[in-house]
Amino acid sequence: MTATADVGIAATAVAAPQAATSKRRLPLSAKIAGGVILIIVLLAIFAPLLTSYSPTVGSLTDRLQPIGTSGHLLGTDGQGRDILTRMLYGARPSLMTGLIPVAVSGTLGTTLGLIAGMGSKFTRGAIMRTLDVFYAFPAVLLAIAIAAALGSGISNSVIALAVILIPPVARVAESETGRLRSADFIEAANASGARKSAIAFRQVLPNIAPAVVVYCTALIGLSIVYAAGLSFLGLGISPPKAEWGLMISDLQQYIFTQPQLLLVPAIAILIASVAFNVLGDGLRSYLNVRSETA
Repeated sequence: MTATADVGIAATAVAAPQAATSKRRLPLSAKIAGGVILIIVLLAIFAPLLTSYSPTVGSLTDRLQPIGTSGHLLGTDGQGRDILTRMLYGARPSLMTGLIPVAVSGTLGTTLGLIAGMGSKFTRGAIMRTLDVFYAFPAVLLAIAIAAALGSGISNSVIALAVILIPPVARVAESETGRLRSADFIEAANASGARKSAIAFRQVLPNIAPAVVVYCTALIGLSIVYAAGLSFLGLGISPPKAEWGLMISDLQQYIFTQPQLLLVPAIAILIASVAFNVLGDGLRSYLNVRSETA
């Protein structure tokens, strides 16, 4: 009887937002941003089919060719490597360091936020005050410190970025959970004798998921920028592999002779990060998420 009541209450709680969502449409700007992201993903996946050049091996006779050169649409770098090829292959680690840290931090941060929001005052204080320690340091400096301690490499960059993104996600999840604790369907579930874990993951989680998803979507763009910064400082992916931040680091020495080459990876990072932010804004409107939590 209790299980049946729980399912009924959960269905009622989730049905209303879904019904409201079905009447709204995703903004055009979000659709365009989603299309841009899809194009970047497809270019990264099918990179070997789109170019015949190697992303790591170049020709010194073709070094520093300008944009528009025959056979090298976006020019070549200081080692004669085709920049378009490196951009296509570099999209893979750039997207990975944007998506994976957010996925990890989203999962762990949401879990911690749920526990803090549904737990006792002591539990909430212990979790949130511990996470507040991370706010004592600028996120960028903390990511650099963690990556430097772990060593260069894409896996260590992912770990460093996931660590610094957990606290803000947990704060959003805890805030939304705390807002729902006094809701009628939660009080009814408590009165029916349902376990707190069941209430948290079956009834609270579906209702806070939109806010968390919107926030994490915007974090992907930020994570891409942070990862590029780590690679620029030599703390990310190692040469000669291609990655947008590493390409900026390689090309910065030619800023006075071939400045247009440096702009290519920089613009790619800008486009990707803005696209994820615009998509997040669109999802916020579509899912009717409060702006102060996103």
